[in-house]
Amino acid sequence: MIAKVVSKNFDIPNAHTLEVARANDRYAALEKLFCLSPDEVIREIEQSGLRGKGGGGALTGEKWRLIPPKSDKPVYLVVNADEGEPGTFKDRQILEFDPHLLIEGIICASYAIGAHHAYVYIRGEYVFWMNRLQHAIDEAYAANLLGENVGGHNYALHVTIHRGAGAYICGEKTALLESLEGKRGHPRLKPKGKEPEWFFGNPTVVNNVETIASVPFIIREGYASYRAYGTEESPGTMLFGISGHVKKPGVYELPYGTSMKRVIYELCGGIRGDKKLKAIIPGGSSVQILRADEIETITLDYECLKAHGSALGTGGMIVLDEDVSIPEAMKNLFAFYHHESCGQCTPCREGTGWVDRILAKILAGAGTHEDYQTILDAVDTMNGKTICVFAPSVAFIAQSYLKKFPEEFEALLK
Repeated sequence: MIAKVVSKNFDIPNAHTLEVARANDRYAALEKLFCLSPDEVIREIEQSGLRGKGGGGALTGEKWRLIPPKSDKPVYLVVNADEGEPGTFKDRQILEFDPHLLIEGIICASYAIGAHHAYVYIRGEYVFWMNRLQHAIDEAYAANLLGENVGGHNYALHVTIHRGAGAYICGEKTALLESLEGKRGHPRLKPKGKEPEWFFGNPTVVNNVETIASVPFIIREGYASYRAYGTEESPGTMLFGISGHVKKPGVYELPYGTSMKRVIYELCGGIRGDKKLKAIIPGGSSVQILRADEIETITLDYECLKAHGSALGTGGMIVLDEDVSIPEAMKNLFAFYHHESCGQCTPCREGTGWVDRILAKILAGAGTHEDYQTILDAVDTMNGKTICVFAPSVAFIAQSYLKKFPEEFEALLK
């Protein structure tokens, strides 16, 4: 069940240091990388079927292809390390235990798209992980793995860490770019057609930490080795951060297509205290909740979870036992999303707060059936009427919690 593509060096002592990292295959992909043309590198990624692991699951090769092959403007790579999704804690494992893997992936990706400067936008609270990554970057510069002649080749690359200021919305790639440009972290309007992102008006690729960290294996071992894991439509592996009421929580690298039930009851040892399972939030807090009786046939891949009305998201699986109050869990999440709405769009700014207040009223024993319907009306107004997917995601949360566990809400209403 366990795979070792990204997490291969996690258990090796001091693998975060350059000496140990290089003794365990780090930067080995560069030998092959510079024998390939940038187009050949992108083709390898396309054939691997590598998908973005920050929540959306978009094909990485297709995203890289959006960069003009002979751009007359500088090209940038931006790595999204703003891991602020509740229940998600996988990217920090890479930053802590194998930061040189991320740097190696940055070199590969930057070479492929023609970038000579990469930025790592890291969550403001991740002070320890930022310092660890900066130390690894300093080591890479000292070893000539970054700088004007990467690994002795005629290719220059510089990497800069930018620390965020604690705004959840800056995990959204366009808000991240706005913040990186020194502006307020507000999401941008989406273009009509497919095009790259833009950093100071220059073509840019934004990828998640784990996505970039998956690239060296593909370059070193070939796309077929990556496709040996997972399913046809969701090839490869993913780091799943499993938390909540299981006996053995943690971060596990698993092939896509792994049985959710096996993960909970075999890998994680079952429910803590041998209680009954009530619900699972499968991909970080912003995806739809699942009831315990739905997991029998669910596998951890994009297609299966979508077919069951939820999403794989960031792989942050939150397991809830029989004692959890679903209305209280929903209130906890809405307090967070109300606080973290950037306020740019009225339906999101007002809707999250409105639902949060109604839930507080219901939990205080003063709620009515009219309040229940008001929540549904409010989230319907939020869905599809804002610039980014923050409000629609929150709307899906509310709808799924109310739909899957109506009896718990009914019991609180007058």
